[in-house]
Amino acid sequence: MWTLYISDMQKIAIVDYGMGNLRSVERQIGRAGAMPVITQNPIEVQHADRIILPGVGHFGAAMANLKKLGILDVIQAEVLEKGKPILGICLGMQLMMEHSEEGDAQGLGWFKGNCKKFTFETGSKFKVPQMGWNTLDFEVNRHTIWNGIQTSNPFYFVHSFHVHCTDKAESIAQSSYGVTYDSAIGKGNIIGMQFHPEKSHDQGLTLLKNFLNL
Repeated sequence: MWTLYISDMQKIAIVDYGMGNLRSVERQIGRAGAMPVITQNPIEVQHADRIILPGVGHFGAAMANLKKLGILDVIQAEVLEKGKPILGICLGMQLMMEHSEEGDAQGLGWFKGNCKKFTFETGSKFKVPQMGWNTLDFEVNRHTIWNGIQTSNPFYFVHSFHVHCTDKAESIAQSSYGVTYDSAIGKGNIIGMQFHPEKSHDQGLTLLKNFLNL
């Protein structure tokens, strides 16, 4: 039996599709001043004020899991028809694209573009996955999500695939790791981040607070 939460605080549905970094996201959303609800329940997603789509794992398997849970259509309706704010983190951001080389799978298609695997020559200083701290360049398409954050503030990354947006107006940050790629994307109520704000100390918490205020 599903339980719905009643509170004056913003309710944030953290979608559990079996591939998420859920507990650290839950803790940081609580610290940011909202009520996190880890859920596979479409009704809770409908009743939430905002949605977070986290994820660490395989793109094709993630899309399959979302469909199997019967939650994909609800997310599409809440985000595209009702305009509910959503934040995609790491794999959650990649799922917003049209396609990924990982599993040769189709994504949500909210942003035109695809996900490609990092490929470097043998002996390169760049290893796969990219794991560790990296900075962002977000001055070209300045977004309110960066309020209170400096380009010198690093964020924590763990990923083997990277995003390339077709429409560069939808790229709200870029990072470099052997190649330059889109490390954050955004339009309207939809925001995606390749890095992990929940693991990025004070600047990550600031970013999550900014999401709650969009």
